Amino acid sequence: MGKKIKVGIIGAGRIGKLHAENIKANFDNVELKSIADIYAERVRDWAYGIGVSNVYEDYKKIIEDPEIDAVLICSSTDTHCQLIIESARAGKQIFCEKPIDFDLNKINTALEEVKKAGVKLQIGFQRRFDPHFRKAKKYIDEGKVGQIHIIKITSRDPEPPPIEYVKVSGGIFLDMTIHDFDMARFLSGSEVEEVFAYGAVMVDPAIGEVGDVDTAVVNLKFKNGVLAVIDNSRKAVYGYDQRIEVFGSQGCIKVENVSSSNVIVSTSDGIISDKPKYFFIERYRDAYIEELREFFDSIISDREPSVSGKDGLEPVLIGLAAQKSLKEGRPVRIER
Repeated sequence: MGKKIKVGIIGAGRIGKLHAENIKANFDNVELKSIADIYAERVRDWAYGIGVSNVYEDYKKIIEDPEIDAVLICSSTDTHCQLIIESARAGKQIFCEKPIDFDLNKINTALEEVKKAGVKLQIGFQRRFDPHFRKAKKYIDEGKVGQIHIIKITSRDPEPPPIEYVKVSGGIFLDMTIHDFDMARFLSGSEVEEVFAYGAVMVDPAIGEVGDVDTAVVNLKFKNGVLAVIDNSRKAVYGYDQRIEVFGSQGCIKVENVSSSNVIVSTSDGIISDKPKYFFIERYRDAYIEELREFFDSIISDREPSVSGKDGLEPVLIGLAAQKSLKEGRPVRIER
């Protein structure tokens, strides 16, 4: 594609702004033409400041613009499926933040529309593009650990989200653990067939009062025999805890936390090092850029993105099974 890819962003909250700023700073072959947000007046000055003059309250002005090649959907989860459908019917290439939706029927309908329209759809599981996790995956694919036996994933936030957010988040498994479900699939190279979830309210009683948990352990059994364990907490006082371990017949791969520096001070009083980077914006800064690079490269090369609509569907299936397991206190098989 000789001309610039013209892009519109729908939803200018924290993640929409991040994507917009990353496009402006890192992609000479992409033009961010328009931004739509239901609170357009609140984001207009920011948009003008990064050089975007087309700011709309009505997202349809982006979808109906014949110059727009691709749409980034960064709005609330309950709008994703409708926006995917409308964008696909308009012939736009689509990047959509996770999750696609909480309703499997809506997801399948949206994916059918994408297939029918013949457009590309990439889902925003940015952790796959983290350089540390990608290197671990490369070593796994090269057979460095042999046959995978066990995967362990630790994902703990530095502080819980506001209760108003928790109410509409879909719950910890569909909001937070969904990234870990995707990572487990990514590392194992297989699909989950059974889920057993435990959960508790250990951080904030208000989270329990709105029907969610803030601490969880999820066991996964994969079709290829791999076993995985994911542990989550909404509050790790030392920062954003993001670690993986892949154990196999020939060895083990670990990815430890990323700190703001690798300076370690050792004295008679003890050993001191920096805490992990504070939260996901800091920890996955490079990954957010690389996932957009993958999306734009797929458009230029006319190939399917490496994180597909199916990759958006499967973690929701696992999350719903985890919810059912927690509620019923038993292992739940994935129904596809």
